[in-house]
Amino acid sequence: MKTGIIRETDDKTFSLYELNNIVACIIGNTMPDEYWVEAELSEVRESKGHCYMELVEKEPAGNTPIARAQAKCWRQSWVLLRAHFERVTRQTLHAGLKVRMKVYPQFHEAYGFSWIVTDIDASFTIGDMARKRMEIVRRLKEEGVFDLNRELSLPMFAQRIAVISSETAAGYGDFCRQLTENEYGFAFTTRLFQAVMQGERIEESIISALDDINRMADSFDCVVIIRGGGATSDMSGFDSLALAENVANFPLPVITGIGHDRDETVLDMVSHTKVKTPTAAAALLISRLKTTADRINECSNRIVRTVTMVMQRERLRVNSLSERLPSLFSVVKTRQEARLDIMAERLIRAIGQRTEAEKRRIGLLESAVAPAAERMMTAEKHRLSLLSQRAKALDPALLLARGYSITLHNGHAVRNADELKPGDKIETRLNKGQIKSEVI
Repeated sequence: MKTGIIRETDDKTFSLYELNNIVACIIGNTMPDEYWVEAELSEVRESKGHCYMELVEKEPAGNTPIARAQAKCWRQSWVLLRAHFERVTRQTLHAGLKVRMKVYPQFHEAYGFSWIVTDIDASFTIGDMARKRMEIVRRLKEEGVFDLNRELSLPMFAQRIAVISSETAAGYGDFCRQLTENEYGFAFTTRLFQAVMQGERIEESIISALDDINRMADSFDCVVIIRGGGATSDMSGFDSLALAENVANFPLPVITGIGHDRDETVLDMVSHTKVKTPTAAAALLISRLKTTADRINECSNRIVRTVTMVMQRERLRVNSLSERLPSLFSVVKTRQEARLDIMAERLIRAIGQRTEAEKRRIGLLESAVAPAAERMMTAEKHRLSLLSQRAKALDPALLLARGYSITLHNGHAVRNADELKPGDKIETRLNKGQIKSEVI
């Protein structure tokens, strides 16, 4: 759309500077006020004390930008606004953050259009962060995973610890040192799975570390995620749906020590146990093992006391029995001797009766053996006679005498001509003599 100024000088050719200057004047004259604007930061960078931002607005139902603009905050304003924003929200301005800013338009002949930031509404960002956090919690509860990790049982002997942290973080060193130098001499083994604990790669880095631990889950009793030494302004990286889902569904109890007194992230909410600092996480593990050791000592002392009481009671009972034993033994001896005499008499009578009965049975068997043996011999002689007659009937010599012959090849009878091939040597046996032939 052409402006009135350009319409009046329609035939004139402008330099780029002149044309840009006209645009700058129009914008300055028609939009002299400051305006509150809500947008998402897609880029934030500082240079020489100034802050340069790119603002975007995306489709409500998608992720496609429908508006985009540059914004700047000059050094004298940025120093104050940044300090106030970080103090209230406990985080820095970063890409992906929703903000509400007071701006006025500026069109520079050399640098083009941008919004100049004069104020930032920190409470709006806090509300947006809280809304996002509540939305993540709502989705986790709908999925039924919000309390899953807390339902796991932290082992009584939790000594094999998988640690997710930055190797250079002061909190990691404090955590390991406190475990190693604990006053009770408990032995812990730790393995570090390195992760980025501040900045935009928190989610991706911690999920990757959890995947590595999951592949060797049987080697650990629990997972500790610690962050000590980082700025509170980087806590938003732990308010992630994907990260919370991974921790909530993790097969090992997860202990977090990533926050400060006033901070509670979504990651803290879904973890098995939340503590404030890495040293508090180490103290928790030591305290739990100390409780287990105390229970073992208490049970051990109770067993010793119980065994001592039982032994004393049994010793008294044995002493009492030992005093009564001589008189009891005499009574028992007399009873047993009388019982043995009765049993001996019964045994002698039973042996005599059994001997007589066996003698009578043997006599009966002797009188029956001879006739039975004679009948068996007659039957066997008859059976041998029949077998002899059958054997003679099957004698090959009888078959040969009747005019039959037997052909042999390699000592075996030939029953099928297909078994032979030209050149084979065969032998034919007759009733009288043998014939050797070659197969043609």
